[in-house]
Amino acid sequence: MKTLLFFAATLTMCAFSGTAAFAQKNEKGVAEAVERLRKAMIDPTEAELSALVSDKLTYGHSGGKIEDKAEFIKALVSNDSDFKTIDLTEQKIEIIDNTALVRHVLTAVTANKGVPATAHIGILLVWVYQKGAWKMVARQAVKV
Repeated sequence: MKTLLFFAATLTMCAFSGTAAFAQKNEKGVAEAVERLRKAMIDPTEAELSALVSDKLTYGHSGGKIEDKAEFIKALVSNDSDFKTIDLTEQKIEIIDNTALVRHVLTAVTANKGVPATAHIGILLVWVYQKGAWKMVARQAVKV
C-alpha cells in the first residue's frame, strides 16, 4: 500500500511540474517575456537585456538598420536609443514547438541621442524557448 501511495504521489508531482513547465512555454510565458522586454527597453540594464535576448539576436529597425545583440544592448544602455514610453497594442502570439511569433503595434515616445520623437510601428518578434526561458532571437519593425 505504501508503494502504491508513493507511486501516486510521484505521478502527481510529475504532473504538476510538467504543468508548470508548460505554463512557461505557453502564450502566458511569452507575453510575460515581451512585457519584461518592454520594461527593460524603457529602463535598460545590460543584465536584464542580456537575459532576454539570444546571443544570435538580429534586431531590425523600421528604417532598415540591423543590430546584433551587443549593438542592441549598447544602443539602449547608452541612451542612443532612448525610449521614454512604450505602449503595445493588437498583440497576437502564435507558438510553434519551441518558437513563438509575436506581432503587435508599438507606439512610443523617444529621445534618441537626446532628440525628442515618437514612433508608431508594426513589430514582429521571434522568441525561442531555450534552457527554461524565452529568448528573443529576431525582431523586425515595419512602418504602419
